[in-house]
Amino acid sequence: MKTARGKALPTPDASAEVTGLRSRLAEAEETLRAIRAGEVDTVLVAGKRGPQVFTLQGAEHAYRALIESMNEGALTLTAEKTILYANRSFSQMVRTPLEQVIGSSFRRFLAPADRTALKAALRTPGRDGAKVQVLLRAGDGELLPVQISVRPLAKDDFNHATIAMVVTDMTEAKRSEGLMRDLTHRVVQVQESERAGVALELHDHITQLLCAILFRCQALVDELSSRQGPSLQEAMRLREMLSDTAREVERISRNLRPGALDHLGLGAVLSAATTEFSDRTGVAVKLSCMHLTERLPAEVELALYRIHQEAMKNVEKHADANHVTVDLTKAGHTVRLTIKDDGVGFDIEKRQARRMVDLGLLGMRERAAYVGGSLAVKSSRRGGTEISVSIPLPPGDPLKN
Repeated sequence: MKTARGKALPTPDASAEVTGLRSRLAEAEETLRAIRAGEVDTVLVAGKRGPQVFTLQGAEHAYRALIESMNEGALTLTAEKTILYANRSFSQMVRTPLEQVIGSSFRRFLAPADRTALKAALRTPGRDGAKVQVLLRAGDGELLPVQISVRPLAKDDFNHATIAMVVTDMTEAKRSEGLMRDLTHRVVQVQESERAGVALELHDHITQLLCAILFRCQALVDELSSRQGPSLQEAMRLREMLSDTAREVERISRNLRPGALDHLGLGAVLSAATTEFSDRTGVAVKLSCMHLTERLPAEVELALYRIHQEAMKNVEKHADANHVTVDLTKAGHTVRLTIKDDGVGFDIEKRQARRMVDLGLLGMRERAAYVGGSLAVKSSRRGGTEISVSIPLPPGDPLKN
């Protein structure tokens, strides 16, 4: 059909098709509006097995209002990972319009490398759910670090298991963690520098002064040796006190910064430290140290020495132990140091429940993290304590077992 000007008009069939499309679009927009407003509690999803009806449990308006006010993302998924519901926080998190989120597969937002981890969490979430940290791919392609809390929902009337998720954006947490790690590294560096300075002062000045006084005291003892009496006895006691003080200052200086660590390596320092500990405390110490054909990286040696030092200090103060074993081993490109005692031990779970912070353990964990390692603690009442630290070595490290 043409008008007087010769332009084609829509045929009746085309006009009806356009009208139908507009009607369907209006219906879809109304459905999305109703979902967002909490007016819909059932969704029909087309799947491989044909259309399926899902009930959005807990779709009351007050409940929806609470979920929509969350800063975290909240989702409900089918067993096939189709998103039945998502709040605006999740939509904003993945930078994707909400109407493109609902009804789509959750896999589209999941980084391929993390699909296995999430699949395992979904397979066996347990009664209390499961948590997993993964990367989500936002609509603009950026990868976002998130923590996903997974909880299975009760099966609905159609016998379709659904899954509830809370997604927490970990971007700021990861950034803060990185800043804290950098700060910890800087604190460790400053601490070691200060320790080295104090150790040098003690060794080069205080120890020398004490030795000079000790020599003068010895001269006084020699002068008084021709006569017996209180003066000679007092001079001899003073000489012993000065000798003990000089040895103690030397020990403190060595603990602050053992010069042998720089020159002889970790094995020699651990051997000397365990011998000194056993002689001073009476606690038997068995050291098993691998033979190092090459030196470990300096920062790894220092971290392991400081962890050993703190662990032995804890044994002396708290363990009431009779025997301690110290093992230094290497498997592949990982060095492990294990310190185990037969002392009184402690209840780790009770400490965690009471939020008790052990500054010694915290310091050891920070030392291990400083060089990219990890520290594990096993202990029980009257069952002793085992501290194990694992530190990865750089690829191509020349050390051999």
